[in-house]
Amino acid sequence: QVQLVETGGGLVQAGGSLRLSCAASEGTFGSYAMGWFRQAPGKEREFVAAISRAGARTSYADSVKGRFTISRDNAKNTVYVQMNSLKPEDTAVYYCAAAKSYGANYDYWGQGTQVTVSS
Repeated sequence: QVQLVETGGGLVQAGGSLRLSCAASEGTFGSYAMGWFRQAPGKEREFVAAISRAGARTSYADSVKGRFTISRDNAKNTVYVQMNSLKPEDTAVYYCAAAKSYGANYDYWGQGTQVTVSS
Protein backbone atom coordinates (compact mmCIF):
# COMPACT_ATOMS: atom_id res chain seq x y z
CA GLN A 1 0.00 0.00 0.00
CA VAL A 2 1.29 3.44 -0.92
CA GLN A 3 1.43 6.05 1.81
CA LEU A 4 1.40 9.67 0.67
CA VAL A 5 2.38 12.73 2.70
CA GLU A 6 1.76 16.24 1.44
CA THR A 7 3.79 19.23 2.60
CA GLY A 8 4.21 22.83 1.57
CA GLY A 9 0.84 24.32 2.35
CA GLY A 10 0.43 27.61 4.13
CA LEU A 11 -0.89 31.15 4.01
CA VAL A 12 -0.02 33.31 1.02
CA GLN A 13 -1.28 36.58 -0.38
CA ALA A 14 -3.15 36.71 -3.66
CA GLY A 15 -0.71 36.74 -6.54
CA GLY A 16 1.83 34.74 -4.61
CA SER A 17 3.23 31.26 -5.13
CA LEU A 18 3.52 27.99 -3.28
CA ARG A 19 4.97 24.62 -4.16
CA LEU A 20 3.34 21.56 -2.70
CA SER A 21 5.19 18.28 -2.40
CA CYS A 22 3.87 14.79 -1.96
CA ALA A 23 6.28 12.10 -0.83
CA ALA A 24 5.42 8.46 -1.33
CA SER A 25 6.55 5.61 0.87
CA GLU A 26 6.37 3.12 -1.94
CA GLY A 27 9.60 2.22 -3.70
CA THR A 28 7.64 1.57 -6.88
CA PHE A 29 6.42 5.18 -7.00
CA GLY A 30 7.33 5.33 -10.66
CA SER A 31 4.68 2.75 -11.47
CA TYR A 32 1.87 5.06 -10.37
CA ALA A 33 0.24 7.96 -12.11
CA MET A 34 -0.22 10.82 -9.67
CA GLY A 35 -2.78 13.51 -9.20
CA TRP A 36 -3.55 16.55 -7.13
CA PHE A 37 -7.05 17.36 -5.91
CA ARG A 38 -8.48 20.02 -3.64
CA GLN A 39 -11.50 20.55 -1.46
CA ALA A 40 -12.71 23.94 -0.33
CA PRO A 41 -15.04 24.36 2.67
CA GLY A 42 -18.57 23.37 1.77
CA LYS A 43 -17.57 22.13 -1.67
CA GLU A 44 -16.88 18.77 -3.22
CA ARG A 45 -13.37 17.60 -3.87
CA GLU A 46 -12.22 18.58 -7.34
CA PHE A 47 -9.47 17.55 -9.69
CA VAL A 48 -6.51 19.92 -10.03
CA ALA A 49 -3.80 18.18 -12.07
CA ALA A 50 -2.45 14.78 -13.04
CA ILE A 51 0.80 13.36 -14.36
CA SER A 52 1.61 10.02 -15.95
CA ARG A 53 4.11 7.55 -14.56
CA ALA A 54 7.13 8.88 -16.42
CA GLY A 55 5.85 12.45 -16.51
CA ALA A 56 5.30 12.58 -20.24
CA ARG A 57 1.61 13.41 -19.95
CA THR A 58 -0.04 16.00 -17.77
CA SER A 59 -3.54 17.40 -17.48
CA TYR A 60 -5.04 20.31 -15.60
CA ALA A 61 -8.36 21.66 -14.50
CA ASP A 62 -9.36 24.69 -16.52
CA SER A 63 -9.37 26.78 -13.36
CA VAL A 64 -5.63 26.28 -12.81
CA LYS A 65 -4.34 25.91 -16.36
CA GLY A 66 -1.48 28.30 -17.01
CA ARG A 67 -0.94 28.95 -13.29
CA PHE A 68 -0.18 25.51 -11.82
CA THR A 69 2.47 23.04 -12.97
CA ILE A 70 2.61 19.41 -11.90
CA SER A 71 5.90 17.54 -11.99
CA ARG A 72 7.51 14.49 -10.47
CA ASP A 73 10.89 13.13 -9.47
CA ASN A 74 10.72 9.37 -9.47
CA ALA A 75 14.18 9.09 -7.94
CA LYS A 76 12.84 10.96 -4.90
CA ASN A 77 9.41 9.30 -4.89
CA THR A 78 7.89 12.77 -4.95
CA VAL A 79 5.31 14.64 -6.97
CA TYR A 80 5.01 18.41 -6.92
CA VAL A 81 2.59 21.11 -7.90
CA GLN A 82 3.95 24.60 -8.41
CA MET A 83 1.16 27.11 -7.88
CA ASN A 84 1.64 30.63 -9.19
CA SER A 85 -0.63 33.66 -9.39
CA LEU A 86 -2.68 32.28 -6.54
CA LYS A 87 -6.22 33.54 -6.04
CA PRO A 88 -8.45 33.49 -2.96
CA GLU A 89 -10.60 30.89 -4.71
CA ASP A 90 -7.61 28.53 -4.67
CA THR A 91 -8.02 28.26 -0.90
CA ALA A 92 -8.61 24.60 -0.07
CA VAL A 93 -7.12 21.48 1.38
CA TYR A 94 -4.92 19.96 -1.29
CA TYR A 95 -4.54 16.20 -1.61
CA CYS A 96 -2.26 14.07 -3.68
CA ALA A 97 -3.35 10.68 -4.93
CA ALA A 98 -1.90 7.67 -6.73
CA ALA A 99 -3.45 5.59 -9.50
CA LYS A 100 -2.24 2.41 -11.16
CA SER A 101 -2.39 4.10 -14.54
CA TYR A 102 -2.99 7.53 -16.05
CA GLY A 103 -6.69 8.21 -16.24
CA ALA A 104 -7.62 5.39 -13.88
CA ASN A 105 -9.34 5.77 -10.54
CA TYR A 106 -7.12 6.89 -7.72
CA ASP A 107 -6.48 4.18 -5.15
CA TYR A 108 -4.35 5.93 -2.56
CA TRP A 109 -4.73 9.34 -0.96
CA GLY A 110 -2.71 11.56 1.31
CA GLN A 111 -4.01 13.40 4.37
CA GLY A 112 -3.98 16.79 2.71
CA THR A 113 -2.31 20.14 3.28
CA GLN A 114 -4.09 23.44 3.78
CA VAL A 115 -3.54 26.28 1.34
CA THR A 116 -5.03 29.64 2.24
CA VAL A 117 -4.84 32.59 -0.13
CA SER A 118 -5.67 35.97 1.36
CA SER A 119 -7.02 38.83 -0.71
